[in-house]
Amino acid sequence: MTLLDGKSLSAVLERDLTEQIAALVSQGVTPGLAVILVGNNPASCAYVQMKAKACKRVGIYSVTHEMPSKITQDELLSVIEILNNDPNIDGILVQLPLPAHIQTSKVLEAINPKKDVDGFHPFNIGRLSVNVDTFVPATPLGVMNLLQSYDIDVSGKDVVIVGMSNIVGKPLASLMLNAGASVSCCHILTRDVKQYTKNADIVCVAVGKVGLLSADMIKEGAVVIDIGINRLESGVLVGDVDFESVAPKSSFITPVPGGVGPMTIVTLLQNTYKAAMYRLEQRMQV
Repeated sequence: MTLLDGKSLSAVLERDLTEQIAALVSQGVTPGLAVILVGNNPASCAYVQMKAKACKRVGIYSVTHEMPSKITQDELLSVIEILNNDPNIDGILVQLPLPAHIQTSKVLEAINPKKDVDGFHPFNIGRLSVNVDTFVPATPLGVMNLLQSYDIDVSGKDVVIVGMSNIVGKPLASLMLNAGASVSCCHILTRDVKQYTKNADIVCVAVGKVGLLSADMIKEGAVVIDIGINRLESGVLVGDVDFESVAPKSSFITPVPGGVGPMTIVTLLQNTYKAAMYRLEQRMQV
């Protein structure tokens, strides 16, 4: 069994990205990321702080717009419009979840697709589905980059994805299909998840339920990608996989924490750099 060490890989990618950004800055473009945080959800606040620190490490200019939880949808859309028109902001990220009175789909659709570094805009999701270059959601792309770094080829493999969110499961399925995998998707209405997972070469779990995947649900030598993150009453972070029982049976497995999480952050930074490169290309065409 080999651990898929996202923490170490992300550190290497950050160093490479720091050099790339420095070269971009020397050409007069400093990548800019705007994060919108609505309310004071502890998990959201923690994620935003981690993103801000990561931006600082690699040389990305970042600004966080903290909004009260009672902000109206129209007020939030007005902020996004201002950022869409800000020439110094290359990427716009709205931290989810949003309060119940705000339509998440309306907010995400308001972001300029060329600044949609989260990859959630329907325009970018559509391009992903037809395998055209676009912004891809950070967590699924981080998973693919992690697999690639360990020379795990998904082409021709049977892949099962448990959890079909718009943020992780669905875009990950598209990426796997684009890479040549045969993909089965399980969700809350799936009658028997084990029937799918027990024969899969690669199992990806992104649900948010402690111990969802147990050893009897995978075959010997399977690759297991745990995307879930849960905090126990003790404060310990765990994933969706019963790591102690599943790890000895798997060929590769991601730890939680230290697996997919760090890859999500560095992939977001890479997307922001990509958006800044678009700005440089536009400047050179003028």
